Amino acid sequence: MPKTGTKTDWAPRPNPEFSLRIFGVTLAQFRRASIIVAVVVALLVPFAVEDFAVFQMTQLIYLSIAVLGLNLLTGFNGQFSLGHSAFMALGAYTAGIMMAQWEVAYYWTIVPAGLICFVAGFLFGLPALRLEGLYLALATFALAIAAPQLLKYKHFEHYTGGVQGLDLFKEDSPIAFLSTDQWWYYFCLFFGVLLIVAAWNLVRGRTGRAMIAIRDNPIAASTMGINTSVYKATTFGVSGLYCGVAGALSAIVVEFIAPESFTFIHAILLLIAMVIGGLASIPAAIIGGAFILYVPTFSEAVVDAFFGGDPSSKALVWVSFGVVMVVVVYLMPMGFAGFIRWNLRKLAR
Repeated sequence: MPKTGTKTDWAPRPNPEFSLRIFGVTLAQFRRASIIVAVVVALLVPFAVEDFAVFQMTQLIYLSIAVLGLNLLTGFNGQFSLGHSAFMALGAYTAGIMMAQWEVAYYWTIVPAGLICFVAGFLFGLPALRLEGLYLALATFALAIAAPQLLKYKHFEHYTGGVQGLDLFKEDSPIAFLSTDQWWYYFCLFFGVLLIVAAWNLVRGRTGRAMIAIRDNPIAASTMGINTSVYKATTFGVSGLYCGVAGALSAIVVEFIAPESFTFIHAILLLIAMVIGGLASIPAAIIGGAFILYVPTFSEAVVDAFFGGDPSSKALVWVSFGVVMVVVVYLMPMGFAGFIRWNLRKLAR
């Protein structure tokens, strides 16, 4: 028996977020400072770069939203999906049809697109409850394959534009001192920050703990009284909502949507972004989105520099992209987020 007042083996250990220090501050303080710096940079950077770079950063925002939605499903809930390009397509076409056919203002299309995709994700998640692992992957992959073909179906052409897609009109900036690209950047940034904060609160609340418990051990979670069916289907719906909002933003920003914009290749890229960024990490969505946006662009520039824009060399762009992806996964098997987290813990004292 240990003496009264002595330290025992079962004594609670200090939280490393507050006990470990890096650069003279705790990890929690360092994280808060990093968030503040990131927000300030995000607000000011459009004034320091050219319009094309601002347009690319706008693309990064809605790609990050889609990757975050997939990460909520796979990283935090353990459900594998290869079909989230279909939810992006549904959100994009919801916004596009409302704007082109019904003449609805663009800012009124985001919420309906997200809600419709939430319902679609929830309904798809119900039959998917009986599927796990590779079988769930095949079911979602079938969804990604079918979505572009449905959009081309001749009976839907009046709404979807068929193979030709829909041309959308993008309004100019309503604020005099902002260019059009800057305005759309801040418009997307608003929804990006809103959804990141929502995801942050979700995964750290009761719902998030239930999602993670189902991911780690569904049988134990069910024994503890967690309704696994409801949480799985709801997570599918929330994930679809995120991708729907991302799709709607992409339609508004690019001013054009077509079935070929949302093929299964797009679904694979979202999966790559999630893995490269890091599973079960909210900031990782931004890193993963940047990877699938900028690495192919950089690879294309390198290939053009070596081969002088030869059309036959275009295949090398994706070859080099694949090589970079393999190297990153080999060096950082837990993704960029896991690599950064590991190094911060190593630096902490």
